[in-house]
Amino acid sequence: MNYHSVKIEDVLKKVNSSKSGLTFDEYKKRIDASKNIIPSGKEKSFFDIFISEFNNPMDYILILTVILSFIIGEKIDAIVLTIIILIDALVGTIEEYRANATAKSLSNMVKVMTRVLRNGKEQEAEASNLVVGDIILLESGDKISADARIIECHNFQVDESALTGESVSVEKHNKVLKENTILADRKNMIYAGTNVISGRCTAVIVNTGIDTEIGKIAVNVTETKEEKSPLTIRMEKFSKQISVFIIGIAIIVFAILMLSGNSLSEVILNVIALSVSAMPEGLALAFTMALTIASRKMSKKNVIVKKLNSVESLGSCTVIASDKTGTLTVNEQTIEKIILKDGSTFNVTGSGYNDVGDVIPLDKADINKAYKFAYLGYINNEAHLEKQNGEWEAFGDSIDIAFLSLAKKMKVKNDEIIIERVSYESENQYSAVFYKKNNKLYCTIKGSLEKVMAFSEETELYKKQNKDLTSKGYRVIAIANGEVKGTNISDIKKLDFIGLAAFIDPIRIDAKKSIEECIKSGIKVVMITGDHPLTAFAISRKLGLCTDFDEVATSIDIAKYRDLGEKEFDEFIKNKKVFSRVTPTDKLDIVNSYKRNGEFVAVTGDGVNDAPALKSANIGISMGSGTDVSKETSSMIIIDDKFTSIVEGIKEGRIAYSNIRKITLFLLSCGFAEIAFFILSIIFGYKIPLVAIQLLWLNLVTDGLQDISLSFEDGDESIMLDKPRSTKESLFSKDLIIEILILGISITLIVFIVWDNMMRHNVDINYARSVIMMLMVFIQNVNVLNCRSEKKSIFTKHLFSNPLVFITITGSILLQVLFSNIPITATALKIVPLNFITTINLFLLSLVIIVIFEVYKLIRSLLDS
Repeated sequence: MNYHSVKIEDVLKKVNSSKSGLTFDEYKKRIDASKNIIPSGKEKSFFDIFISEFNNPMDYILILTVILSFIIGEKIDAIVLTIIILIDALVGTIEEYRANATAKSLSNMVKVMTRVLRNGKEQEAEASNLVVGDIILLESGDKISADARIIECHNFQVDESALTGESVSVEKHNKVLKENTILADRKNMIYAGTNVISGRCTAVIVNTGIDTEIGKIAVNVTETKEEKSPLTIRMEKFSKQISVFIIGIAIIVFAILMLSGNSLSEVILNVIALSVSAMPEGLALAFTMALTIASRKMSKKNVIVKKLNSVESLGSCTVIASDKTGTLTVNEQTIEKIILKDGSTFNVTGSGYNDVGDVIPLDKADINKAYKFAYLGYINNEAHLEKQNGEWEAFGDSIDIAFLSLAKKMKVKNDEIIIERVSYESENQYSAVFYKKNNKLYCTIKGSLEKVMAFSEETELYKKQNKDLTSKGYRVIAIANGEVKGTNISDIKKLDFIGLAAFIDPIRIDAKKSIEECIKSGIKVVMITGDHPLTAFAISRKLGLCTDFDEVATSIDIAKYRDLGEKEFDEFIKNKKVFSRVTPTDKLDIVNSYKRNGEFVAVTGDGVNDAPALKSANIGISMGSGTDVSKETSSMIIIDDKFTSIVEGIKEGRIAYSNIRKITLFLLSCGFAEIAFFILSIIFGYKIPLVAIQLLWLNLVTDGLQDISLSFEDGDESIMLDKPRSTKESLFSKDLIIEILILGISITLIVFIVWDNMMRHNVDINYARSVIMMLMVFIQNVNVLNCRSEKKSIFTKHLFSNPLVFITITGSILLQVLFSNIPITATALKIVPLNFITTINLFLLSLVIIVIFEVYKLIRSLLDS
C-alpha cells in the first residue's frame, strides 16, 4: 500500500489500529510474530577469521611444501614452515579481529527508546519492540525507528540524509500526496534511521524491520557480491607463476641429474629438496607484516581497516566517488553573504558553528546596517549555540544556528524584550517575533523571500538578487522588520524589507588540498550527493572538481541514459564529475559503470542509502558518524569523516604495495641466485654447493628477518605523484622481473666464480661451503640496501630512517660468524670457521652487488627523464 497517497483514516484501517493505539492483546500477537530488527551480516568469530586466513593460493603452496618436506625427511624445514604459516595466519587474524572490534565499538550500541500509545496510554518502548499499528509520539532529538505515516505534526523537521542523501532537513506535514511522489518528497511519511530536528509529531507505524526502506536496502546489500582486492588477484596470479617457475626448475634439474647418471630415488629427493628451498616461504608473512604496519599507521590517521587486503586496495584506486555533506563540506550551514535592501553587500568569513570570522563591507557599505540584520536574525531564533569547556555546543534548526554564529561574529548584544513568538511551521514557511524596543512594539519576520515579501514591499530587485544567489548554489533567507500595533499576524500590513542572507555548507579546506593531491596522483574524484544541482555545482567548483555546469548530472539525466543501454550510459558517466539528486540505485549504477570502464572505485558514504554502492565498490569507505549499516558494509571506516584521511590512507596503501614489491624483489632475487647457482654447479659437474640444512639456514638468517624489516620502509617522497597501478598488473611486472634478473644473475655470477675457483683448486668441500655461505650472507644482507628503493639511490635514502634494516643486517651477520665458531652449531650446519682476512675479503666482494644495481638505477632514471 502507498501509505503516502491515502487518507490517515484508511491507513489506520489498513494496519488495524486507531489513534489511541493498539490494545495490549493485539500488540502481544504482533510482537510474537516479528521484531523490529534490521538484518545484519554474521559476525565472524576469532576462529572463523583464523580459518579464512588459509584460504589463499600462497598458503596452499606452502602447505604442499610442508608435506613434501616431510616426505624427503627434512622435518626441521617442515616444522619451521609450519610455524611461519601459523604466525602469518595469526598476525592477519589479530589485525582483522581488532579492526572489526573497533568498527563494532563505533556502532551505536545504546538502546533507542520510543514513546508509544497503547490502550490510549503513553509508555516507553524499546525500538526493537515496535510493531505495525503502534502510534508513536516524536519530538526534537528523537531517532525514528520504523516507517510511519504522520497523523498530525507541529513545526516538524526531519534529517533524512542517511536515507536520501539530502543535507537539508525536510519539513513534514500530514496532507495526502500523489501516488507517484518519490520517496524524498513524501513529506507525510517518516522513515527508520532518520532523526527529528525540531517540532512534534504523532504517527502510525506502517512498516518495521526488513519491510522498512532501510530494511530493504540492508537485504539488498547482503545479496551483493563482494569484490576481490587487487592484492588478492595479484597473489593468486603470483602463486600460479611461482608454481609454474618451480615446476619448470624441477623438470630441468630432474633432466640434468638423470643425464648425469644419478639413481631415480636420489634424483627425486634432490629435486624435491631444491623445490622446497626455492619456495620463498617468508613472502606470505612479510606481506602480512607490510599490510599490518600500514594498517597501524592508517589507524593513527583515523582510518580503521577492517580487512588487511583493503590497505593495498585503497592505494590502487583510480576513482573516488565521495559524498558531499560532512566529507567534502563541514555539514554546518554558514552565512557567506548579506545583501541589504539598499544593495549594500557584505562578505562573511569563517565557517561552521562558532564565532570565528568577520563581516566585511564591500564598496564602503555601512557595517551598522549589517549589525541590525544580524540582530534581527538573533532575536528571531529558537536554536542554541554556546561554547562549553572549549567546545562549541549547537542544536536546533541549522539556519537558526547559522544566524546565531553570525551574531557572535558581530558581537550582537542580548538586550531584546520578547513579547511573543510565532514558531516556524512548514505550512507558513516563516517565523516571527514581537519585541519591544524604546517602548515601541516591533515585529520581525524571517523566512523564504516569497513569504517575507508578503509582509513587506514586493519588488523585482529582490527577486533578481534571490535568483542570482540561488543560481550560485546558495540557500536564501529574507528578513523584514517594522513597528506594529498588536501581536496578531493577520493585522500586519507592511513591514520594512531588511535584506537577504546567503547560506552555504562550506567546503573543508583540507578537502580541497587533498583533491588537488588526488588529481596530481592520477586519481579522479567525483561527488555524489542528494543536494540540488546548483548547490552541488557551487560546492564542486570551490573544491576544484569541475568548472562547467555541463559536468553535473542529475537523477533525471541518469535515468535517461540508463534507458539507452550500458554503452551510452557508461560513456555519459565517464564524462561527468558531479552527480546530484541521486537515489541509492543511481549511486550503485554509477559505481558499476566506473567498474565496467576499467576503473578501480573507492566509494564513501555514511547513510543506509549508500550501503549498496559501498558493498559493490572495489573498496567501500564509511564515515565514523555514519549508520551501522554503512559501517558493516564497508571495508574501512574514516573516524573523523575527513576526505583528507582517505588520501592519507591512499598514501599508506601505496607505500604498503611498494614495500611488498621491495620484499618480493629481495626474496626472489636471492632465491633465483640460489637456484641458478645450484643448477650451474650441477651442469659443470661439481658437487651440490649447499646441503639442505645450509639452504634452510640461509633462508632463515638472510630472508626471514630482512624481508620483514623492509615492511617498515616509509616509501619514496614522490609516491603520490605516481599514477595508480593497473589492478590487472601482475606482481611480476616487467620492471620487477628485470630487477630480479639483474640482481639474481649478478649474485649468481659472483658466487659461482668463487665456487668455481675453489672447485678447480680442490678446496675442501666443507671449507668451500663455509665460504659460500658467508659470501651469501654478506651479499643478501647488502642486497637489502638495494631493495629499499626501486628507483632512488641508496645514498639518497636516510641511512637510519628504518633502523630495523640495520639491526637485522648486523644481527644476521653476527649470528653467522658466531654459529661458525661454536663447535656444536658449526657441526650442525656442516661449516667451519673462517679467518678474519677471508671474512673481510668476502664482505668487500659482496659490495659489488650495490655498484651493479646503482648503475641500473642511474640508467633507468636517465631513460625515464
